[in-house]
Amino acid sequence: MESKLPVKLPPMDDYTPQETDEPRPLLAKVTDWVNTTAGDAGVDPALLPPDTPVKRETNTMPNWAGSCWYYLRYCDPSNDERFTSRECETYWMGEAGVDLYIGGAEHAVLHLLYARFWHKILYDLGEVSTPEPFTRLFHQGMITSFAYQRSDKTLVPMDEVRDEGDEAIEIATGKPVTRIIAKMSKSLHNVINPDGVINDYGADTFRLYEMYMGPLEATKPWNPRDIVGVFRFLQRVWRLVVNEDTGELALAHSSNDEVERALHGTIAKVGKDIERLAMNTAIASMIELVNTATSRGGLTRDQLERFVVVLSPFAPHIAEELWSKLGHEPSLADAPWPDHDESMLVKDQIELPVQIRGKVRAKLMIAADADAKLTEQLVLADPKVQAALGGMTVRKVIVVPGKIVNIVAD
Repeated sequence: MESKLPVKLPPMDDYTPQETDEPRPLLAKVTDWVNTTAGDAGVDPALLPPDTPVKRETNTMPNWAGSCWYYLRYCDPSNDERFTSRECETYWMGEAGVDLYIGGAEHAVLHLLYARFWHKILYDLGEVSTPEPFTRLFHQGMITSFAYQRSDKTLVPMDEVRDEGDEAIEIATGKPVTRIIAKMSKSLHNVINPDGVINDYGADTFRLYEMYMGPLEATKPWNPRDIVGVFRFLQRVWRLVVNEDTGELALAHSSNDEVERALHGTIAKVGKDIERLAMNTAIASMIELVNTATSRGGLTRDQLERFVVVLSPFAPHIAEELWSKLGHEPSLADAPWPDHDESMLVKDQIELPVQIRGKVRAKLMIAADADAKLTEQLVLADPKVQAALGGMTVRKVIVVPGKIVNIVAD
């Protein structure tokens, strides 16, 4: 009852913890306050008669308080004497605390604020060596998904809805429901169970899809139709290096210069993108490499070994399988990140398509810094272009630097 609010805690002279077999809150010591009646506690008489004996709640600490210092317990989880030994805390926390904290903005108060509060108390007491718990904070974006509403605005779980083109139907009633786009949340009954995606496409595809959806900090819609795209990428990786009939590796015997340059660029970009949490562009770089290697004769054993290490943080299962096929033990997780040559990152040649009378007839490798006049000379002198012209008279050559060469002839 409102007349009994607020509930005032009783004064205490002694805050010494009680020595009992089970931990008990300090308020439990004030037995005359704990043991009261339903009437004094403000319980609705319709629920309990006023003279019914009741006990007040003595645990005033929120149930998530323990999660505010879990990162410290991870430093020394088996210690049964302290929350963490000083040696482990110093080793793992270093001089600045946790290197990176990734969490949603909704945790800024219910976790980060209180974690910092507890940490600073422990620091003032000399129990931890760092004044701040976390060095860097990154808020990931939310994932949105369809939720479904009846006409009275009540929600229908998504697994109880059947999509029929532009219309959504509640299965139990056969009545149409309204689609709304909202944050993926248990309360909205629109959480996607990953088990379905994993059963259909595998865990690697599920991981890749989540990372390829867009920038980590952006709000992104869940679209199951896009899952097929990353699944096909993994299929292309497998077909690039494995003979599907025998299951054995099918690798290129000699290195292609363009593939080697692309690999060095991919190693450099993926490494930098991981550091800045740009997983989507890292995956795009690997897709581009696989496309290049597919059109240029594949990967050599040495190139595959380096590529598999780069792929492994994103698709660990297929990467481990390929690592095993390469004859390596132990796990790929122990392999060092491959080096790249900065000089190989300079793209000194580019591929120019040559169009004759509106159709691409040849593709030539041209120096990246070649001007329009030199490009025209090289194109007209190329045997493939000469064969495609077949004696036609060249009327005009249009060079779009770095893009295309268009030959007008009759």
